[in-house]
Amino acid sequence: MATRVAEALADDGALACAMPAFEPRPGQRRMAAAAAHVLETGGVLLAEAGTGTGKTLAYLVPAILSGQRVLISTGTKNLQDQIFYKDLPDLRHALGVDFRATYMKGRGNYLCLHRFATRRAEAAASLLPLAERSVLDQLAAWADQTETGDRAEIEDLPDNLAVWNDVAATSENCIGTECPAYQECFVTTMRQRAAESDVVIVNHHLLCADAAVRQSAYGEVIPACTVAVIDEAHQLEDVATQYFGIAVGNHRLDELYHDGRRLVAGDAPPAIELEKASVLELLDLLDGVRSDAHLFFGSLAPATVGERARVTAETLAAVAEPARRLGRSLGDLAGALSRLAGPSGSTDLAALGRRADEIRTQLAFLLAAGDAAYVYFVERRGRGVFLRAAPIDVSSIIRELLIERMESTVLTSATLTVDASFAYLRGRLGIADATELRLPSEFDYREQAILYLPREMPPPRHPGFTAAVAREVTALLRITAGRAFVLFTSYANLRDVHARLDPTLPYPLLVQGTSPRSVLLREFRATRNAVLLATSSFWQGVDVAGDALSCVVIDKLPFASPGDPLTAARMEQIDADGGNPFSDYQMPLAILTLLQGLGRLLRHRTDRGVLALLDPRLRTKGYGRRFLDSLPPAPVTHDLASVAGFFD
Repeated sequence: MATRVAEALADDGALACAMPAFEPRPGQRRMAAAAAHVLETGGVLLAEAGTGTGKTLAYLVPAILSGQRVLISTGTKNLQDQIFYKDLPDLRHALGVDFRATYMKGRGNYLCLHRFATRRAEAAASLLPLAERSVLDQLAAWADQTETGDRAEIEDLPDNLAVWNDVAATSENCIGTECPAYQECFVTTMRQRAAESDVVIVNHHLLCADAAVRQSAYGEVIPACTVAVIDEAHQLEDVATQYFGIAVGNHRLDELYHDGRRLVAGDAPPAIELEKASVLELLDLLDGVRSDAHLFFGSLAPATVGERARVTAETLAAVAEPARRLGRSLGDLAGALSRLAGPSGSTDLAALGRRADEIRTQLAFLLAAGDAAYVYFVERRGRGVFLRAAPIDVSSIIRELLIERMESTVLTSATLTVDASFAYLRGRLGIADATELRLPSEFDYREQAILYLPREMPPPRHPGFTAAVAREVTALLRITAGRAFVLFTSYANLRDVHARLDPTLPYPLLVQGTSPRSVLLREFRATRNAVLLATSSFWQGVDVAGDALSCVVIDKLPFASPGDPLTAARMEQIDADGGNPFSDYQMPLAILTLLQGLGRLLRHRTDRGVLALLDPRLRTKGYGRRFLDSLPPAPVTHDLASVAGFFD
């Protein structure tokens, strides 16, 4: 296979002949050869491929030529789209190889035919508001002709549409093979297509969610694979932490209540046929769950002033009685549903009973707060209140459920090493033995970029810091004529700087929070001289090539807050193990995050621009040298006139 891969990527090879935009790159060939070797012989490859390497084709070519079923997991939907809709069709033509590929998303992206039938019946009986019936009519017209059931096919469907949550094929609502629509189910057919495919494309969220529910009867959707490529692997730890944790929130209880009432008391078919006494019993139990849930989450909400707060003995004491009542109500509801469903009764009643019992069990685990492997905390997001437990260390989970399940695994990203070493990533992901490959960026940072570090900036904790940031940003935008990402480590700094920017700036300002992420990106690309002010979600997975983006400004070094419960717990664990939490965890994580943010600037060989870091600690603190040594090799200036000269 190695010979075929090398021939395909040669100067006069199949890709050069069939793909007009293809550029032969030495780094790409080295990575492709390493990937081919691992796919053929087994093991793990860690490949850091700097921007411009062409790493996607470097693993796709050997994946296709290997003849094995290969699972490819990405960190972002944009990369999933690029691989499925662009790279694979190009390679099918260039390589002359006939292969099948399947694009898999999380279950919540697909329509559940069984639940949709119930909602349509309610709409037909005029039990729903007019606006909701209108949306269901739109969904019905689409459902009659779609082959995938993927909501993305409806371009104007809002992201936060409440109706969709009622008809989505989530694992929590699934009744599995007992479902009357199981054979026609879009999740079933997606899994069948994937099982017959050579290339299966998922994202890290589905990868981890699938692994987390693999022991469940109905949750698994990804078919068995022995070869995996994990692109954007720097995101894997965060995603695994989310999916291998446990959470119970008020919205989940609200959904249980509304689904229960719809099932038990719906006047439209296919309502469950129950005796009147049984209906009244279940409605009373559902009302009890709802009332006790409101009391519990109302008692829990004051436990956090900000977004997250660690669970304390005082927290548990304050919610002890409401928690006991809620647990009892959930148990009573689960028992009644199981009894009324009977051994051969309603699968919907039984499924609802399982949901109630699962929430009760998880709530008991969270309130015990007794597993030292987890950190327990309360989180508030908008109107949502959540009690969560997150694994402090996911390395063994990732190793056992993801890495060791595969015969061959390639993990790649533009940012995997710190201090020229993979040690940090290997420790966080539980990787013991691996082949390592570091490939520098193919871009010429000395010619394409300039790094601006202002001389006079107050420390980030100084009350005048955001005013100084606003002055620097204003000056830079006048030089670059807008065309900038201004990236912040907190919403507070973003809001303060936004308010302080010179109001005479003639450039369109786009601010995170005013529109969905995808809309902001689309507007940025389409608007001349636009400026985007954003936080963490725009530091990675965002690709804007060309003159539209010529400046990336970062307000301060992106250290994880030690006040965050998960960060604090991980630092405590490292300290207990004899390590240094700052240098072993906070610093490496901040360096990788910073490099991701700076990586937004150059996305093509013809791109040019300025990277601006406004944090004076790069010069005033001893650890600043560690950051500076990690930065791209662009010339450094402390003078705005030099920045202007670069653009002139």
